[in-house]
Amino acid sequence: MSETTPPVLDCHDVTVRFGDVVALSDVSISFASGAIHAVVGQNGAGKTTFARVIAGLIDPNEGSVRISGRDMPKGSVNDARRAGVELVHQSFALPPSFTVAEAMQFGGAGGKLYTRNQLERRWQAHLDALNINVKAGQRIRDLPVESQQSVEIARALVTDAKLLILDEPTAVLSPEGTEKLFERIRHLKSAGVTIILILHKIREVLAIADTVSVLRGGKLVEGPVACSGVDADKLSELIIGPSARPLDEDDRAALTGSASSLHTHVGVSGNDVGAPPILDMKSVSSAPDGDGPPLGDVSLAIRPGEIVGVAGVEGNGQRTLVRALSALTEVQSGTIALDGKQVTTMPLQGRRIAGLRVIPFERNVEGLSLTSSLWENWSARKLLQGSLLSWIRPSALRSECKSALDTWDVRYATVVQRAGSLSGGNAQKVILSREMDEDARLIIAAQPTRGLDIGATAFVWDALDKARRRNCGILLISSDLDEIMDICDRVVVMLSGRIAGTFEPPYDIARIGAAMTGVAHDR
Repeated sequence: MSETTPPVLDCHDVTVRFGDVVALSDVSISFASGAIHAVVGQNGAGKTTFARVIAGLIDPNEGSVRISGRDMPKGSVNDARRAGVELVHQSFALPPSFTVAEAMQFGGAGGKLYTRNQLERRWQAHLDALNINVKAGQRIRDLPVESQQSVEIARALVTDAKLLILDEPTAVLSPEGTEKLFERIRHLKSAGVTIILILHKIREVLAIADTVSVLRGGKLVEGPVACSGVDADKLSELIIGPSARPLDEDDRAALTGSASSLHTHVGVSGNDVGAPPILDMKSVSSAPDGDGPPLGDVSLAIRPGEIVGVAGVEGNGQRTLVRALSALTEVQSGTIALDGKQVTTMPLQGRRIAGLRVIPFERNVEGLSLTSSLWENWSARKLLQGSLLSWIRPSALRSECKSALDTWDVRYATVVQRAGSLSGGNAQKVILSREMDEDARLIIAAQPTRGLDIGATAFVWDALDKARRRNCGILLISSDLDEIMDICDRVVVMLSGRIAGTFEPPYDIARIGAAMTGVAHDR
């Protein structure tokens, strides 16, 4: 950027309040054009609020925003878009029933009428120009998550965006999908687009960004500074802050990307490898399921005190596996035993009484009712594990909920507040406090750290480790291979609803990756 070129973004003393909560406090920052800028911080640090202020979705209480030297009217999406600002949200906004072409037209452009063929030809050319391998006639709901995100980015670029903001773009991606996204981001940078990335993982920041800025508690505590001179350990300390629990050596190595390339994690010493399994699936095949392919002859055992990871490209039966174990998908053949008890035909309530607990894939959809209170969300386990009426004592449940949330260090004001008011990390802690009780025997943790900051991620890992030490069996489904290889005692790979490979430490990421894509199977 020359001395006469204004910064693409210049924020001065931006403050945003939601009632008594200060989401951003006197944030002043400038970003140079033609670069990739990362913004990091814990859940609730103000990152998404910052992005929405720039995009005109939030009107700041104080301060000003300038885009390429122009003052932006407060809270004006149209003015921000006319200035070249586009925001791709963490939660995809494309209508699932639309075709890609329909979604692009809906987000993009002009009042001209088109036939369906004309519409598809128009947007296919746009997709091809961005090297996005998607057919314009495909339905959004039929696309894998990586392709849905690519279409979101393509739609954002319809207006010839000069400043593209991506909020947690890697949260739903596999490692391969993340690298493809990074290649696309580098291509956009070379084409003159400035990118702001809201990220959690330090290793990703250092892999893709030119600069990094750190928000903590709504304040800017560092940046923008060049990533070439940033130390991962120092960056993690800036994100977490001096008052937080320090990360142990293993957590820090895994979260900052300084772990060995040869993953050698082993389980808790002293586990009885000959103990009867907590989970024993034998040759289980399931009915077709709307959430993925049916299970085909799946056999899987988990011993007490063992964490077994499930890896695989999303959409290869992981969700069907969880639904079959939760009695939400019919098992057509084979058997499932939980802690020595046959549960193949048992409903969910019986399985929970037997010790099954589930941390679901989508915490804001399957895990919590965002419009219900914290105590109502937490008390759902009582309804699932006992008679529906005899257990309902609201005053006692509110008291139990408060005790549990305090024990799990949930940051909240009152148990009657809505669950939707919590940050992602605190929402996940509410689910953990509900699901990881002393009676748990098998814990299914589906993407438990997706979208969480490094502090919240380490908290979840510690919680899983404590459950393991109580001799729970844990099934961890994750798209993050580093996470799986760092904390799991054994890894199975799912491909098209079947077990494509089983791996034990030391893990070879190349072999696991090959099994995920069907190139090779473990023998």
